[in-house]
Amino acid sequence: MNPEFFLIVDDDPVFGAVVERALQRRGHQTEFAHNIRSALLMAAEKKFTRAIIDLKLAHESGLTLIRSLKRSCPELQIVMLTGYSSISTAVEAIKLGASNYLCKPADANDILAAFDMNRPVASTEIPQTPISIERLEWEHIQRVLQENQGNISATARSLGMHRRTLQRKLQKRPVKN
Repeated sequence: MNPEFFLIVDDDPVFGAVVERALQRRGHQTEFAHNIRSALLMAAEKKFTRAIIDLKLAHESGLTLIRSLKRSCPELQIVMLTGYSSISTAVEAIKLGASNYLCKPADANDILAAFDMNRPVASTEIPQTPISIERLEWEHIQRVLQENQGNISATARSLGMHRRTLQRKLQKRPVKN
């Protein structure tokens, strides 16, 4: 394994420090920036091979940083992290040059795997049958429920359904694939 040189850009110092330590324990070099300005200054001075960028950096967007970094260093691999995921920001990040897009919480293994997504995996199996609509609905409800910290009323509002209907769906066992 070749050690990589990571630029970590996140406005959460605790999360950034955890990722930084985990990558360093795996033999990688890291630099941590709290905002776009300091990230651009570091990138001008050092040759990074990979960057991990948070989408929401206080009042700034990490998407603008992707554009600037790719302009100055086209071979830089970038993974965008966010706690505010949406399809539109994922598409925009990829269009701007990010290699991948991950939702927080993500650990170092998730992040490193996201960088290695471009490498072919020989043992990847394609399932014979797709996931059922019922299973997709169950997973979506669970994801929205988690985003609302288990608040059923807020989840029902987010999903556009009556609270009692949601409660009935939650009482059922998860549907098999």
